[in-house]
Amino acid sequence: MNCYHQKEACNDVRMRRKPNLTARIEQCGSLLVKEPEKMRGDWLTGSGCHELRLEIGCGKGRFLVESAKAEPDVLFVGLEKWDNVLVSSLERAAADGLRNTRFVCAFAEDLTDYFAPGEASLLYINFCDPWPSDRHAKRRLTGPRFLGLYSKVLRPGGRIDFKTDNLPLFEFSLNEFEYRGFKLLDVTRDLHKDGPAGVMTDYELKFYGEGFPIYRCLAEMPLAE
Repeated sequence: MNCYHQKEACNDVRMRRKPNLTARIEQCGSLLVKEPEKMRGDWLTGSGCHELRLEIGCGKGRFLVESAKAEPDVLFVGLEKWDNVLVSSLERAAADGLRNTRFVCAFAEDLTDYFAPGEASLLYINFCDPWPSDRHAKRRLTGPRFLGLYSKVLRPGGRIDFKTDNLPLFEFSLNEFEYRGFKLLDVTRDLHKDGPAGVMTDYELKFYGEGFPIYRCLAEMPLAE
């Protein structure tokens, strides 16, 4: 079974309601931003952090939590549309007592409702659904609709850090980044060839352990004229 099919097999699991879900989320309530539209333009205010980074589809939170532990002066905000998955992120961050993480249960389509123009310096997209069918291409998180949204919340010179196990999605994304005016940096088609590199997601750890290549690139927003 390849990585894509492994991921598809997990879809039903993540949709099942976990026991005591509401109570578990409430226990981590200080980390969940329930009205993110009220934070628009003010995420860094009072946070003690100098920079805001976003992860679109933070899943169970391993990547975001480990990144936040490594850089305590950066505010990491994770968006995840499934509360059944997000609860794991909340509990991970709470267990480590992290003060520089926040979470939003929301769709990426609503990104500009929650973040002001130029408010974020870096945006992570890790192992998003490849939506391989052409008729579903508009749903890809690296497609033109979403890149337009990212361009609005990223500051000039801001970056998108993109990782995937799906080569067709990777090639599609490289083309979209360049077409939309992003500058491609640090493109690799086997990120962990020489051993583990950087913080991994839960999926990534599994894929790496099974010998699958990981594709990654940085895409940089043009500087303001």
